[in-house]
Amino acid sequence: MTGTERSMRERMLAGEQYIADDPDLHAAAIAAQRLAHELNATDPGDAAGRRALLERLLGGIGEETEIRSPLFVDYGAHTTVGARTFVNYGLMCLDVARVTIGDDVQIGPNVQLLTPTHPVEPEPRRQKWEAAEPITIGDNVWLGGGVIVCPGVTIGANTVVGAGSVVTRDLPEGVVAVGNPARVVRTVEG
Repeated sequence: MTGTERSMRERMLAGEQYIADDPDLHAAAIAAQRLAHELNATDPGDAAGRRALLERLLGGIGEETEIRSPLFVDYGAHTTVGARTFVNYGLMCLDVARVTIGDDVQIGPNVQLLTPTHPVEPEPRRQKWEAAEPITIGDNVWLGGGVIVCPGVTIGANTVVGAGSVVTRDLPEGVVAVGNPARVVRTVEG
């Protein structure tokens, strides 16, 4: 690699197209899957052991945060979770791009945070090209069970997203949004 060439990981994190089957990316993903597997097999009563595994797996985790197993990630290291956040069973966090989850967030069961994007054209897809866009979840957000958050979405602080909603666009602070695609139905006071 010359001095001007960027690694596939650098391209991936910059939101540029990259080859998903890159050997270095594959090795990092396998390492994360192993840690997630170990976490998911850990006794739920072993708070210290679970915390240690989460600290190794994730890019950052705040104090008093609870993440219930199973947890699924692509890399883990690209995800940060704030303080006092609660994540229920079955979070799927495809953190090809950065995923930032704020403080005091409540995430229901089976939520999906999906950063990868794929070309619409068949040939680049066949060649395993993809890209990704970051997801940001603001402080004190509540994502109901089964919510799907699509690539590039930011959800503002104090927002509630109803169960089963699909968030395809940014949501402002202090609203309730529901549906597919999620639409704002009212504001939240205070």
